[in-house]
Formats: sequence, C-alpha cells, structure tokens
Amino acid sequence: MSSFLDILDLDTNPTTEVLALKQKISLKSIKKGRILQRGGDMVSKIYYVKKGLLRSYTIDKKGKEHIFMFAPEDWIIADGADFSSPCQLFIDVLEDSEIEIVDKKLFEEVYISLTLNSDTQRTAAMIKRISVLQERVIMLMSASAIERYEHFTTTYPQIMQRVPQRMIASYLGITPEALSKVKSEQNKGK
Repeated sequence: MSSFLDILDLDTNPTTEVLALKQKISLKSIKKGRILQRGGDMVSKIYYVKKGLLRSYTIDKKGKEHIFMFAPEDWIIADGADFSSPCQLFIDVLEDSEIEIVDKKLFEEVYISLTLNSDTQRTAAMIKRISVLQERVIMLMSASAIERYEHFTTTYPQIMQRVPQRMIASYLGITPEALSKVKSEQNKGK
C-alpha cells in the first residue's frame, strides 16, 4: 500500500483540496511507548505506518486489555467510531515508528473521494459499516454474553423474530444452550 502522501504526489495537476490535504498530513517520528489516542477521546486520527509498529486496543470494565489489531509497516490504523461518538480504541506505539498522521474527518471527506472516486453515500455507508464492525469485535472480545445479547437486541431489533435462535447464538459467539440461559437470566432481571 502507498502512503497518504505518496498517493497524493501521483496527482500531476492537484486541486485545491489535494493541496490542502497534503498540508494537513504530518510525518512524525514517534518513540516506543507513546499513546497516540485514548479510548474516550473525541478527536480521531488515522495513522499510516511507514516504519515501526502500532496497536489498537480497548480496556474493559474490569481493566483487562483486549488487542483489536496490530499495524506494522504499510498498514493504516484508526478508530472506526463515527464523528459524533468518542473513540473506543487506544492506539499506542510498540516500536520506534515513523508515521503519517491525518485527521480522520478530513481523510473521510477528501482523501477517500480522491483515491476511490466513490460517491459520498457509498463512502458514508462503508464508514458506518466499519464502525459497527469495530464495535462488534470489541464486544466479542470483552463483553459478557448478556451484554452482547442486549447489544444485539438494540442493534438489530427488526430481525429478532426473523432468524433462528441458532444464528443469533452464532453471531454472539455462544451456543444455543447458552443463549437460552442468557435470555432466561435477562427475563429474571425485568
């Protein structure tokens, strides 16, 4: 994969947007151990790793860390939460690294449309899907079966009666028997 700046440099007749975007991409050398983003932050960046290694992770209510992904050279790492939500992931530097940093909102508004030539609605839908997928993976890593079930019922209330219980159990990462137990426990709590 090419870096943000490498792709923008391919444009032989850059528009005003391309020139503005290039000015807002920063190239930084970051030392091992630095936290670039914390869960709960409202401002999100996208990081392209030219050299080094980054990771993203979440910390559950019990203080346990759950790694979401690693980003070695030529990878992009970011939080998939939308602009109106706080970041869910911490992003830190595991090795001394050289990274390109761009504001996520700017990236989504300008960079994607320039490089993919996609329409705004399709891009917005893809960004939304990435956000939902990230939340799902984090829940699978750190939430209890009851919490995952409650999240499922609020995320997909329209399909509760349309799919077999075994499919809901599979989605939640539990057995159908465990799903029955979770539903029973939830009903006791009401």
